[in-house]
Amino acid sequence: MSNEFLIDRLTVGLKPVRPRNPVIDGVIIGGICLIELILFLGMGATRPNMPLAMVQPSFWWKLTGLGLIALFSGAAAVMSFDPVRSPRRGLIAVVALVAICLGAGWMIDAGRGGWGAVVGRLDWRNGIWCVYKMMLLAIPPVMGLGVLMQRGAPTDRKGTAWMVGIAAAAWGAFVFVFACPFDDPLYTAVWYSVGCGIVTIVSRLVVPTLTRW
Repeated sequence: MSNEFLIDRLTVGLKPVRPRNPVIDGVIIGGICLIELILFLGMGATRPNMPLAMVQPSFWWKLTGLGLIALFSGAAAVMSFDPVRSPRRGLIAVVALVAICLGAGWMIDAGRGGWGAVVGRLDWRNGIWCVYKMMLLAIPPVMGLGVLMQRGAPTDRKGTAWMVGIAAAAWGAFVFVFACPFDDPLYTAVWYSVGCGIVTIVSRLVVPTLTRW
């Protein structure tokens, strides 16, 4: 079998991929997220006691931590759409960032009341409702990043799908912070982790199947 024939067989059906500009991709996904946030706030979905919440350290812990995770993981996901860039180093850094944020929450007040108060503080009925809302808010960014990923040429599609899921989940949770009436760090650490974890795992399973190139 000649080399030319082998190359022809390997490349049959492949389509050319346009070079990606990470700055333009970042502006596009940033615009989608900003529009979602503006619409969410414009609909009056913010918690009624927002002025009181803004003096709570736990409120700024949630907002800052999720914002950093969404920004960093989103940038890493966009960069990994380039075939010469791997998302693996970004994944390691994001995991470390999540651990730091959870540790900061524990230092604020997560251990209050001991283990005996854990069940009451978790409030599972409201927790499940919060998870549901976070998942809905993660849909626009995961769709936006999925379309950009499809137009790119990531060589590590599974790793990029993890980054897409983490970024979308963190952004959905970031937007939800403005409506969430709970400031308990333990409640936030548990239920926000559940919501973000579900979005990330679903993205990892679904996004690669929609972005073959």
